[in-house]
Amino acid sequence: MEFTAPDGSALRAVRGVSFTLRRGETLAVVGESGSGKSTTALALTRMLPGTGRVSTGSVLLDGQDLAAAGAEELRAVRGARIGMIFQDPMTALNPVLTVGRHLDEVLRAHGRQDKAARRARAVELLERVGIPEPHRRIDDHPHQFSGGQRQRILIAMALAGEPDILLADEPTTALDATVQEQILTLLADLNRETGTALVLITHNMGVVARSCERVLVMYGGTVVEDGPTAEVLTRPRHPYTAGLLAAVPRLSAPPAPGSPASPAPRPTSPSSATAAPSRSAARWWRTAAVRGCPRWSS
Repeated sequence: MEFTAPDGSALRAVRGVSFTLRRGETLAVVGESGSGKSTTALALTRMLPGTGRVSTGSVLLDGQDLAAAGAEELRAVRGARIGMIFQDPMTALNPVLTVGRHLDEVLRAHGRQDKAARRARAVELLERVGIPEPHRRIDDHPHQFSGGQRQRILIAMALAGEPDILLADEPTTALDATVQEQILTLLADLNRETGTALVLITHNMGVVARSCERVLVMYGGTVVEDGPTAEVLTRPRHPYTAGLLAAVPRLSAPPAPGSPASPAPRPTSPSSATAAPSRSAARWWRTAAVRGCPRWSS
């Protein structure tokens, strides 16, 4: 995948990426920020921003090359064959549209013409992803939902076209631990019930161990390791993979060296023991005392 730089030169952001996704499989794509995870996912349906393009290679979906597909062919694939859950639930929804309107637009784009049928399907989707009272909440706006509920709404939108593949780009970003677990459980349940293949983009190795059958490790825009989750996590072959695993916090790890700054009382200035403060300094301290500003005490 390439982007055109301001000077006109080609910047190759991702290169040499090759993998196979089987029906119903859960695949994790891991790596540090900037390693090419999200760019790879966006390239699958040619949704690269700006000047981004797939310069070489192919993206085969049941024999159809999406890298060479036309606009109408891609429109038929996006949402219907490949759905995407975008990264930030707090900004991914339009604040002026109701949740029902969001889902209605997706359903209408995929051929459902009857308005009543679209609304019934939207309610069904909200119920499926665990939104309470979906018949009532369908008319609420995004700001009336919590972060975890907004993520569930994004999942409902991605499922509206009944896709064969679901791309989840950091689906637990900015969510607390309890809500993260709920979202991961929901995705696992949907994968099991519908047979939808799941590509989970993350840098959280705990999420990988909990949710995925296979792992693709990316670094510097290329794949450095690919294998079954248990094998990659216990016997990494590439030094970068080993480094990622070593960076995972552990309760049994030894304390980090160093210590916080001492809270012991400090002098008002380095030379306070031998020199009196200047008039301007004394005036500042008196003003600070009147205003209740914090001061060092000697």
